[in-house]
Amino acid sequence: MADGSAPRRTRPSKAQRREEILAAATRVFGSKGYHAGSLVDVAEQVGITHAGVLHHFGSKDKLLWAVLEYRDRVDVEHLEGQHIPGGLDLFRHLMTTARMNAGRRGIVQAYAVLTGESVTDGHPAATWVTERFAVLRGEITGALLQVAQDRDVELDDRRARRAASAVIGVMDGLQVQWLLDPDAVDLAEDTAFAIEAILAAALAGPDAPRTVPAR
Repeated sequence: MADGSAPRRTRPSKAQRREEILAAATRVFGSKGYHAGSLVDVAEQVGITHAGVLHHFGSKDKLLWAVLEYRDRVDVEHLEGQHIPGGLDLFRHLMTTARMNAGRRGIVQAYAVLTGESVTDGHPAATWVTERFAVLRGEITGALLQVAQDRDVELDDRRARRAASAVIGVMDGLQVQWLLDPDAVDLAEDTAFAIEAILAAALAGPDAPRTVPAR
């Protein structure tokens, strides 16, 4: 500046500060878990106080919910209308998400840790995780039934729902393997392979190879 003084630093807006806190909380909960990760840890990463975090989110539980919503928002922000599509496009979206996740380890780590922790008694994320799986199963089931209809393939709801559960399970399982040993797992390609295999098995109906008798 002309008078030799240092330029004044612009304070981040409330929205910017919230985003900074959410990103920091994602890293903290991903590396330490919800119970071990503290608001002090989050505050230190942002350069504010514990009270500053509470000012924006009110409580640790509310911050956790915001982190989970932030994770879902990131998943669809590249989509037109920012919502999950239907039919075959849903499965393409899941494969795209896996490819994007390979470049955002922190978010994947936080999701894996929080969903794993959610099975413990009284965990505040349990309801969110349960509801998320239920919604996702329904969306994948509907998309698979749409694909079957478009291809004039007979597919009942029960088989479609089993396939949906398998898609969720394989995606989450591959993420854990990738987090532990990224050199052993190609997250994008392995996820695409698994989803395509499940789709093929579901749409093959009674002609699908079986390791156990059908029930």
